[in-house]
This record gives sequence, structure tokens and C-alpha cells, in this order.
Amino acid sequence: MNYTQTEIDGVWVLEPKVFTDERGYFMEAFKKEEFEKQIGAVNFIQDNESKSCFGVLRGLHYQKGEYSQAKLVRVIKGKVLDVAVDLRQSSPTFGKYVSVELSEDNKRQFFIPRGFAHGFLVMSEEAIFTYKVDNVYAQQAEASIIYNDKDIHIDWPIAEEQTIMSAKDRMAVSFKDAEVYK
Repeated sequence: MNYTQTEIDGVWVLEPKVFTDERGYFMEAFKKEEFEKQIGAVNFIQDNESKSCFGVLRGLHYQKGEYSQAKLVRVIKGKVLDVAVDLRQSSPTFGKYVSVELSEDNKRQFFIPRGFAHGFLVMSEEAIFTYKVDNVYAQQAEASIIYNDKDIHIDWPIAEEQTIMSAKDRMAVSFKDAEVYK
């Protein structure tokens, strides 16, 4: 596995070694000892998976306080633009975002530590998205920042009228009004 730190401290892109032949491919998607040597100890406790069609935009989600989550995300089928927004007020990159294309072809993974909002946009006909988390989901702690916030200014690669979102995501708060981490 190749580990590359992004321009935001703590956010990493992981690229596995993929072995292919006429039968298909093999790769190690996660190896705890190697992960902890490169990134640090993270106790992943749950794996989640979603399936979405072209134009689905999920996010920008996060959990507040003690329910904050670190995530290791990847795409099994299709292609997405994955985004992490730094909500750590003490960070020099507070309010900045980093994005990476994740696809079934490049097999990249994206590690997002606690203290970030996260979202993704499906850029293929459909996508199967999977992620490990290190904390339980708590409905009372969930929060969202609006995907098109004027202060963050994420460069989403498809037109707004092509996006499909939940009503809750369309009603998310602005970055200015979001509860952030100290």
C-alpha cells in the first residue's frame, strides 16, 4: 500500500498494490499493522456501504462532539469525487477542503480523521461506496454543511441541476453556522 498525505494534515490517500491476471485481481484493502505504522492507531468498529446512481451527492456530513468519526472510504463499483472539509478551528487549514477521485479502476482509498465533514458525488452510472468508521452513529449528534457553501466553494464536477440529494442535505447549514471542533 502506498500512503500519501494530502495538503491537509491527517487526511491521506491510500493506493493498494493490485495484482492482476486473466482471472481478475487481488489486493489487500486494509492491513491494520501497516495502517497504524503510517497513519496511527484507529479502532474501526463498523463497515458501511451505500449504492447510488449518477448525480447523487451525499454530504457534507459529520457527527459532533464525542460521536465524531474517522472514516476510511473507497469505491467498489463506479466513480465518485470524495471531499473532506477541515472543521478543526485550531488547524491552519480550517475551512479548507481536499478532494480525490475514488473509483473501481484506481482502487484508491481516502482516510478522513475526526474533525472533518465528508461528502461525495457520484460521477458514474452508479457507485457502490464503502467505508469503515471508528465510532457509532448517533442521530442526536449528526450535522451537515450545505454542499454549495460560498465560503468553502467546493468545485463539484457536474451541474447543480444534475445533482440528486436528500431533503435533509438540501437544508443543511452554512459553514459559518456549523458547529465546529476546537
